[in-house]
Amino acid sequence: MARIPLSKSQLRKEKENLVSFRRYLPALDLKRQQLMGERVRAERGIGEAERKAAAAASEAGAALPMLADERIDVAGLVTIRQVRLGTQNVAGVKLPVVEAIEVERAPYGRMVRPHWVDALVQHLEAAIRLSVEVEVARQRVDALRKAVATVTQRVNLFDKVLIPETERNIRHILVYLGDAERAAVVGAKIAKRARQARSASEAQP
Repeated sequence: MARIPLSKSQLRKEKENLVSFRRYLPALDLKRQQLMGERVRAERGIGEAERKAAAAASEAGAALPMLADERIDVAGLVTIRQVRLGTQNVAGVKLPVVEAIEVERAPYGRMVRPHWVDALVQHLEAAIRLSVEVEVARQRVDALRKAVATVTQRVNLFDKVLIPETERNIRHILVYLGDAERAAVVGAKIAKRARQARSASEAQP
């Protein structure tokens, strides 16, 4: 710990710092709790999106058993054209949100491919949208985990380092100033007695 000036001005500064730290800590801890709650919701969002994606794939397989026919090429029927993301501010942390997902359907001749390809395209489009939602949900969780870690470090810095250190500084300065004040009083009394002794000595014939 760096040495600090043992003075009244430093004592005033340390007391002001302590007030600021104690006022800031609850707000910082509240932010951490908000972020942790949002992280839990985001993690649940991943699970929900993954379940929907798995259900969509299962439904597609059940509804379209003819997909097993490898002679029919269904690759590239649906592709992502654009994903537009926005931001959501949660306790000062910017999180991605899906605003729009644009998909592109490849042109295909209905007379060339089986009739069930239309239904397949719809299932593929739903699966693509769900996969995007899963990825964005993961990005939200990652951002929230990092934010929680950063805020937790700051909470610990204030709670376990800055506030205790400032309290020790205040006690140290108070002890020093108290000792200095007592020493000054004792010195003043000794000086007064010395003056009185000199005066009494000089007054004698």
